[in-house]
Amino acid sequence: MSDNDGKKTLGVRGGPRSGSVKQSFSHGRTKNVVVETKRKRVVVPKPGAGGGKGAGGGQGPAGSGKNRPAGISDAEMERRLKALQAAKAREAEEQAKREAEEKARAEERERLRAEKEQKEREQREAEERAKAKAEEEERKKREAEEKAKAAAAAASQPAPKADDAASRPKPKDKPAPRRDQPDNRDDRGRGRGRDDGGRRSGKLTLNQALSGGEGGRQKSLAAMKRKQERARQKAMGGSQNREKVVREVKLPEAIAVAELANRMAERVADVVKALMQNGIMATQNQSIDADTAELIIEEFGHKVVRVSDADVEDVIQQTEDKEEDLKPRPPVVTIMGHVDHGKTSLLDAIRNANVTSGEAGGITQHIGAYQVQTEGGAVLSFLDTPGHAAFTSMRSRGAQVTDIVVLVVAADDAVMPQTVEAINHAKAAEVPMIVAINKIDKPSANPTKVRTDLLQHEIVVEEMSGEVQDVEVSAISGKGLDELLEAIALQAEILELKANPDRAAEGAVIEAQLDVGRGPVATVLVQNGTLKQGDIFVVGEQYGKVRALMNDKGERVKEAGPSVPVEVLGLNGTPEAGDVLNVVETEAQAREIAEYRANLAKEKRAAAGAATTLDQLLQKAKEDENVKELPILVKSDVQGSSEAIVQAMEKIGNEEVRVRVLHSGVGAITETDIGLAEASGCPVIGFNVRANAPARNAANQKGVEIRYYSVIYDLVDDVKAAASGLLSKEVREKFIGYAEIKEVFKVSGVGKVAGCLVTEGIARRSAGVRLLRDDVVIHEGTLKTLKRFKDEVAEVQSGQECGMAFENYEDIRQGDVIEIFEREEITRTLD
Repeated sequence: MSDNDGKKTLGVRGGPRSGSVKQSFSHGRTKNVVVETKRKRVVVPKPGAGGGKGAGGGQGPAGSGKNRPAGISDAEMERRLKALQAAKAREAEEQAKREAEEKARAEERERLRAEKEQKEREQREAEERAKAKAEEEERKKREAEEKAKAAAAAASQPAPKADDAASRPKPKDKPAPRRDQPDNRDDRGRGRGRDDGGRRSGKLTLNQALSGGEGGRQKSLAAMKRKQERARQKAMGGSQNREKVVREVKLPEAIAVAELANRMAERVADVVKALMQNGIMATQNQSIDADTAELIIEEFGHKVVRVSDADVEDVIQQTEDKEEDLKPRPPVVTIMGHVDHGKTSLLDAIRNANVTSGEAGGITQHIGAYQVQTEGGAVLSFLDTPGHAAFTSMRSRGAQVTDIVVLVVAADDAVMPQTVEAINHAKAAEVPMIVAINKIDKPSANPTKVRTDLLQHEIVVEEMSGEVQDVEVSAISGKGLDELLEAIALQAEILELKANPDRAAEGAVIEAQLDVGRGPVATVLVQNGTLKQGDIFVVGEQYGKVRALMNDKGERVKEAGPSVPVEVLGLNGTPEAGDVLNVVETEAQAREIAEYRANLAKEKRAAAGAATTLDQLLQKAKEDENVKELPILVKSDVQGSSEAIVQAMEKIGNEEVRVRVLHSGVGAITETDIGLAEASGCPVIGFNVRANAPARNAANQKGVEIRYYSVIYDLVDDVKAAASGLLSKEVREKFIGYAEIKEVFKVSGVGKVAGCLVTEGIARRSAGVRLLRDDVVIHEGTLKTLKRFKDEVAEVQSGQECGMAFENYEDIRQGDVIEIFEREEITRTLD
């Protein structure tokens, strides 16, 4: 057989069904494919076929076996038919068996479902019966309560008139439903509508549950009283308006709407409504100016009392103490002097010589101030100021804490620059001075030179017939320590130091730090009054409540009087050294004062930054172009150290280089510091602090350098050396020789070569050269070649002839002079 195209295809008898399918390929190509579906031959015996040859055989004369496969006998065909019939019978039996099992399972499921429904129905009926019983009991209970309340209300009200009583229905007596109205009760007597007395019926909805539900929110006693008051006024014949309470409202420059309503004791909604009527759209959280607020206050009938923001500090008591209330207090002594003159050693010697053996248990105190009792019984408070910068900043903040200054001068070193600085600080503070001439045990000690040098600074000691006490001491041997303490006690007696311990405490912050376990901690020297545990205070821009007080021995104390140094715990932030601590009555006052001071400081900083014109900014930017900066980031253990480091960094530099402190803070070096240092490309300097683990990992990943220091002078020296590296090196020229051109030759491959005579010094191949014509420089460069006869040489001595060729320059003439010089770079340093 063949397809439509005339191509022959193979097939079987019965005829396969054929057709063509169109296949699609990429780029628009198609192809027709001939597909044939061949039928499967099924051998079905003819009806009435027997097993013999004549009936179903393939070889009978009647041709009955024409559909039988070739080679199959009648017996084989019959056997196959029997097997087929047996298989069909088995399949029918299995089908009937499956249908019977399915029917049995369906009946079992139906039976279980009916049982379950019966149980659920019985359970619901039991629950409904219990619920109906509970509701009935609740209804009876509520009716009894309402009757009792009604009886109480009736007893408290005046007796109504007869006609009123006759006209009004009795309480809780409900009229019978009319015949044309349906009764809102079901078959159990429970209410279905709104006339059920507020009882709930049916299922509990989400709204009912959220709105209080059964046994939830009830009316308050105040609401019941208001309801009774309204009913009483209605019975008396009309309501009576309450008398308006006129208040004095303190009004600052700006006030929030909600705060204004609170001060007037009016509803916020009424205040907002009054503002809208005046054409001002403001929410309760927005602020309005004082003039607008004054209009609203007068509209509500209140009195206005204008106050300033600065008035918040008026709560701090500034009253003068009476003479009879003042009691003697210990003096506060500050030890100052030049570095390495023995200040710390002297302090340690005084402390170790005047503490009991039980206290010398190796306790390292980091408090910056401590008390010592002399043999005569006098108590002295010593102040350990780490640097003069902290002393200056404390004075600038108005914290005059020092009563006496002990100036330590080494007997073998005499007066040094920082000694002079300490003298100037003491004079500026106007406090008396005692000179301690230390290191008197050294062989090279010369106390007379010290006294003589002090004369230059107007310090006349008693040895020189002056008024300033001087004591020769030795911190190593302990010599003169008792005399020094006696001199301090004598000076304190002359000063007659007194304070009132029975008033709100006032003190100065000596040191402040951020402790990991205890939070912000401030070392406070109480100057007046008594600081007690639980006092609420404000200190600078911070405030808090005294959670604990620790004395200089590390012991917890309940209170601290005048001239007593204590560590105070309970601040909300770290104050600055020199901030004044004042105790106030309430925490709200302390917070208000602290916020006012913080805003004031912020405004001052903003004003300082904005107080420049555009021309000044442009001029400053032009000046800064030529100035190189060394940025650094400083973290220290205490606030005083941080201030001293920043002030020392500001002094480093000149008109070419300066050090810029990007950030300074108290506490450990954190990941935030590393991020800032990476963005700015600066190192992180830690003074008596270390970086935590995340910060160390971040520094290693980002390549940020962390430098640790414990001595401020080492830190200053290293930063000064780093800043010196930014200075451009100074270039100096050194003239080493002159040569005169006698003749000019032209050499192939080289160009013009000058035949020269070295007239002075040396001609070097590696040196720089200048070509002079009539003493005018016409070229400066380097040599391409330097030859002596035919050999290339490194240098040629004076009086010898040589050949020179310039690099990239050939305009040379006879009679020109060649100047030979060398440049050397000199590294500059900051003084």
